[in-house]
Amino acid sequence: MTELKAVLFDLGGVLLTSPFEAFAEYEQAHGLPPGFIRSLNATNSDDNAWAHLERNAVSFDEFCDLFEAEARAAGHELEAAAVMRLLAGEVRPSMVVAVRRCRQQLRTAALTNNFTLPDGDPAMTEMRELFDVVIESSRIGVRKPDPRFYELACDELGIDPTEAVFLDDLGVNLKPARALGMKTIKVDDPARAIAELETVVGFALS
Repeated sequence: MTELKAVLFDLGGVLLTSPFEAFAEYEQAHGLPPGFIRSLNATNSDDNAWAHLERNAVSFDEFCDLFEAEARAAGHELEAAAVMRLLAGEVRPSMVVAVRRCRQQLRTAALTNNFTLPDGDPAMTEMRELFDVVIESSRIGVRKPDPRFYELACDELGIDPTEAVFLDDLGVNLKPARALGMKTIKVDDPARAIAELETVVGFALS
């Protein structure tokens, strides 16, 4: 049996609360169909405005123009900058404790699809201090679920994919990690995910 050497965490929806609830509130307040924002992100998912932003291929202002154009093409109007402010999320203290407990015995990494804010992102500074390695799509020009993203993370950690477990709230991001040989945990309920992770690592996380 392969020895576990590292735990990899997504940020939004895992270490931070998911923005999907905030998206739903925005949609309701602005008369948009339920799920409209997520549907924009899922359409042409590797080449849409969101994908280009997370690979740092466009500036934030360029993204806003592109994203608003995509919304209009889909039949509705939205304010891109306002939507992006919904992504901040709240830190989940129990997950922070789990990361710290893992780091005492294993290597840890954050794997996040993110973008560069015009004024920087203080929250990412705090995240970098919490992990051994932080892999950001906006810095490396590759985003989940591209297998290269996970391979780069493993290279940074000095491990083989089979020596890692990865937590994410989206199945589409877990599938390629699993194909590379990682153990995976889908985070729907944080408490349940932490309990599952405890079983994998073999020590208490709370």
